[in-house]
Amino acid sequence: MKKIAVFFPGIGYTVDKPLMYYSRRLAAALGYEIRLLPYGGFPDKIRGDRIKMTESFEIALSQSKTMMADLNFEDYEEVLFVGKSIGTIVAAAIAAQSAVNDRIRLVLYTPLEETFSFSLRDAVVFTGTGDPWVSKENSRIPELCRERRVPCYMYPDADHSLETGNIQTDLDNMRQIMEKTEEFMKRGLFTKDDSGKGTAVG
Repeated sequence: MKKIAVFFPGIGYTVDKPLMYYSRRLAAALGYEIRLLPYGGFPDKIRGDRIKMTESFEIALSQSKTMMADLNFEDYEEVLFVGKSIGTIVAAAIAAQSAVNDRIRLVLYTPLEETFSFSLRDAVVFTGTGDPWVSKENSRIPELCRERRVPCYMYPDADHSLETGNIQTDLDNMRQIMEKTEEFMKRGLFTKDDSGKGTAVG
């Protein structure tokens, strides 16, 4: 079976940072062809500035399309998009526009509200209650996931990098996140597991 995993990083959260690095290793071990999209050239001080966020999205979207110009997703039986932060918006946008949207699955780490302006046919979300990019405990991400029947895992006190500041907690959370990510990669149809510290709300 021919399958590919495409990685859409965040603005400062590159493809070499933990969530991207370990999920990439998992995908490679499961036989996915790996494509990294190291886009860049974003404006400064984006958070809270809608104009700069839109500009950043357009930059990442344009560069992603250029870097994927040689790919024909119809050649693959399975297509996995793994996005982080603004990369989740880009991944969702490209998936929604694809002729093979029905075979594209999405792993969304700390998505932004704009991600949910696109259809999410088969996705899983990981977010934290301390994420300032989505108003921390007042985040609408769990609600948006419920509305779209997307499994959402909330990590207490975790910020936009899904880190809490407590090293042991962060290591435990990373292990749980990667276990859930691997299950999603393997099965395609996500089965919620509420046994970890991440609370499933979708």
